[in-house]
Amino acid sequence: MSKRQPFSLSRRQVMRGLLAAGAFGITSRYGTGCTPASNTTQSNVAGGGGNGEPLIVGFIYVGPKDDFGYNQAHAEGAAGIAKISGVQIIEEANVPETNAVQETMRSMIELDGAKVLFPTSFGYFDPHIINLAKEFPDVQFFHAGGLYREGLPDNIGSYYGYIDEAQYVAGIVAAHTSRSGKLGFVAAKPIPQVLRNINSFTLGARSVKPEITTQVLFTGEWAEPVKEAEATNSMADQGIDVVTCHVDSPKVVIETAERRGIYTSGYHANQVALAPKGYLTGAEWDWTKIYTDYVTAIQEGKTLMNGGIPHLVRGGLQDGFCKLSDYGAAVGDQAKQEADAAKAKFMDGSMVIYAGEIKDNQGKSVIAKDKALPQKDPELEQMNWLVEGVIGSVGA
Repeated sequence: MSKRQPFSLSRRQVMRGLLAAGAFGITSRYGTGCTPASNTTQSNVAGGGGNGEPLIVGFIYVGPKDDFGYNQAHAEGAAGIAKISGVQIIEEANVPETNAVQETMRSMIELDGAKVLFPTSFGYFDPHIINLAKEFPDVQFFHAGGLYREGLPDNIGSYYGYIDEAQYVAGIVAAHTSRSGKLGFVAAKPIPQVLRNINSFTLGARSVKPEITTQVLFTGEWAEPVKEAEATNSMADQGIDVVTCHVDSPKVVIETAERRGIYTSGYHANQVALAPKGYLTGAEWDWTKIYTDYVTAIQEGKTLMNGGIPHLVRGGLQDGFCKLSDYGAAVGDQAKQEADAAKAKFMDGSMVIYAGEIKDNQGKSVIAKDKALPQKDPELEQMNWLVEGVIGSVGA
C-alpha cells in the first residue's frame, strides 16, 4: 500500500486547532484539506445542498485512487457524480482503518461542510462510522459492505452489489480456457463477501467442467503485495493456469501471472492494460450507478432519516451495480457464448447460483437438494464455508 502523504493529516489537524482557538475564520475553501486541491472535483452549478449551496459529498479510500482495484473503482464512481449539477466532491486516499478515518470524517464535516460521506473501506464501519454517526446525526453516512443492522443510528446506510454474479460468469470463461483444470484464487480475508466470490467463481467453472478445482490462498490483509506475488507464483508452480483474486489492488496478481505466462480474471476494475496477453475478463464494480441514485434521491429531499432512502441497498448485473470486463484475445467463441448465456439469465432474473444440493469442500451438505437461496437471502451474507472443488480452508 502506498504511504500516506506526509502533510495530509497534519494540515487538517492544524486547521481544526486554529478554528478551535478562534485564530481565524475560513474565508476560502482548501479543497479536500488532505489531498492536493487538484484532487477535488466540483460542479460549477450550486443548489444541490439547498439554499443555493452545493451538496458536498466526501469519499474516503483506504488505498490510492489509482490502484487498479477497489479504491480506483470507488474513485471512478465519485468522478461520475462530480458531473451532476449542484454536487461537489471531496476525497482523501490512503486512510487506514483506524481512528485516522474518524479524524478525516470529522474534518470533512467541520471544515468542508460535507453532509454526505462515503467511507468506502470494510473496516471503517465498526466502530468508526458508528461513532461519527452518533456525533453528527444530521450527516448521512453510506458504507460499502452490507454491514448495517437494526438498532444503529438512522443516519447510517449500507450498500453492496452481487458481484459474485460476475464472478460466476468469469468462472465459466476460466474453465473453458484452462487446460490443466486447476484454477487459483488469491484472497485477502475469509469474510462472507470474499467466500461468496470464491464459491461463485468455482460454481461457474464447475458448471462447465465438474471436476475443475480452485486453489485458494488467503494473505490476511487487503493489501499485501509481497504475499500476493508469492501466492501467484506458488500457483503457477503448481500448474494452475488461470488466477483471479479478491484483494484491494489486483495489480500485483495480474502482473505476476502475466509474467509467468498464465491467464487472469480481474476484479474491482478493468486490468486488461496490465495483462494484454493473459487477461480473460473480470468482475467489475460500477459504483457510478449506485452513487448517482443516492445523490439524486438526496437532491429530491429524501434521506435515510426520513425514510426516503433505505438503509440497505443491493443490486447485481441486472441493476447495473457490477459488470463484466470485455473478453480478452485468448477467450474462445464457445466460452463467450456460454458466458453470455449465463449473463443473460442474471439480467432477466432467472439465474440462481445457490440452488441445492450444494456441498462444502468437507463433503457436508450446506444447501439441501430442494432448497434455493436467491441473491437477497440473508443466509448468503453469513457464508462461512467453501464450496466443493475449492482447495483451502476458511481458517487458512
